[in-house]
Amino acid sequence: MRNDVSPIAAADICSWDHEADVVIAGFGVAGAAAAVEATRAGADVLVLERTGSWGGAAAMAGGFIYLGGGTSLQAACGFEDSVDNMSAFLNAAMGPGADENRIADYCAGSVAHFEWLVGCGVPFKAEFFGEPGWEPLGDHGLMYSGGENSHPFNTIASPAPRGHIPQMVDKKQGEASAGYMLMKPLVNTALAAGARALYDIRAQRLAVESDGRVVGVIARQYGKDIALRARRGVVLATGSFAYNDAMVAQFAPRIAGRPAASVEQHDGQSIRMAQALGADLAHMDATEVAIFIDPQQLVRGILVNGRGQRYVAEDSYPGRIGQLTLYHQDNTAYLILDDAAQEAAMASASPKLMMRPPTWVAGTVAELESEMGLAPGSLQATVATYNAGAARGTDPLLHKKAQWLRPIGSPVGAIDLRDCTGGFTLGGLATTLDAEVVHVSGVPIPGLYAAGRSAAGLAAWGYASGISLGDGSFYGRRAGRSAARP
Repeated sequence: MRNDVSPIAAADICSWDHEADVVIAGFGVAGAAAAVEATRAGADVLVLERTGSWGGAAAMAGGFIYLGGGTSLQAACGFEDSVDNMSAFLNAAMGPGADENRIADYCAGSVAHFEWLVGCGVPFKAEFFGEPGWEPLGDHGLMYSGGENSHPFNTIASPAPRGHIPQMVDKKQGEASAGYMLMKPLVNTALAAGARALYDIRAQRLAVESDGRVVGVIARQYGKDIALRARRGVVLATGSFAYNDAMVAQFAPRIAGRPAASVEQHDGQSIRMAQALGADLAHMDATEVAIFIDPQQLVRGILVNGRGQRYVAEDSYPGRIGQLTLYHQDNTAYLILDDAAQEAAMASASPKLMMRPPTWVAGTVAELESEMGLAPGSLQATVATYNAGAARGTDPLLHKKAQWLRPIGSPVGAIDLRDCTGGFTLGGLATTLDAEVVHVSGVPIPGLYAAGRSAAGLAAWGYASGISLGDGSFYGRRAGRSAARP
């Protein structure tokens, strides 16, 4: 059965089509990092990639790698940071259930990880991008990518930008972004070190010895089953389950039908294969949620819910806004902004990929409120309260930064953002800090490792852009080193 993920006994395999010390399923960022480290540890490495080329979701991403603690790039751009400061932010921003030990481990190794990426040839330009946006417009190397400088996080830790972006010229947002410039050097480094790759081959099942040790993978290539022996270990790195409709319906139903920021190959295969061996899971209900509107518009208006009330500071990390909108406001939001704010947003340097025209326009807030069908007086009270604070340069309710505070005038419009969210899954296989896949009994499954969005990483019920490429590459390295041990 082609959908069968149950393990197969190694004794039942008559012959192996390929052998290596370490077999890695997936050639995205986690798989590439694992391949680099495993080959450097002296292992013979074979990478299996389902598509016709390396890259995965990482090569299509904006390229943010969440790093800090005082990297040389932060220092070159004039920012101070520390391991403790980074940890304080992540412990708050990664949401309820975040693993403090994993966060501490990641933050302690963050500076060294940045230098490792540089050593692999990943280019970074020492230039800071300070405008609101989904990613830098040019080839800038550093940006705030998790709302570190917005409330409440700027009261918990000293704000420091940690979105490290590989340098890429002629970048086109939404078409060709810096994720490619992360992946290409990592892949080149792995292949130059001796890693081999097979393409158009999909991992299907794990092969196990009688004692439960994972010793290989059964994959399918061009309609034929292929047996691949792993003399030391198997690394699972095939991405999330965002495009597995059944798994999303079971674990994260609120994003059903609205997958975003993933590739269709993210079908949960690694998770299912390991589950069939009794692997434990973590944070399977957690998701990142984007709200599809340009941040240049968000910061210049006010977001209200179906009751005409504000619920989040508009200069917050857009992923946090998306989560709060979908999960706490029934996916209902409207952006209120006047003509001057709309013109200022449209005149900003941001490409107009997600710039939206007003859905309703009126001469007064009362008329707009009526056109939108909001409760009489609700929006009027919200705007009056906001305008009174903005006139004083304060936002006592939600603490939006003073630079974006400006009373809403006339004419005034509203952008309908109902059902304008989409996301991807954050949960996956439970792993140790050495990337060992953990059995439901609490002990590691021998010979099996996982990293990237196949595993539950730093994020629980929170996120910052760059966490996936950050912990994917960081723990991908750990997985490669662990799997390479004789």
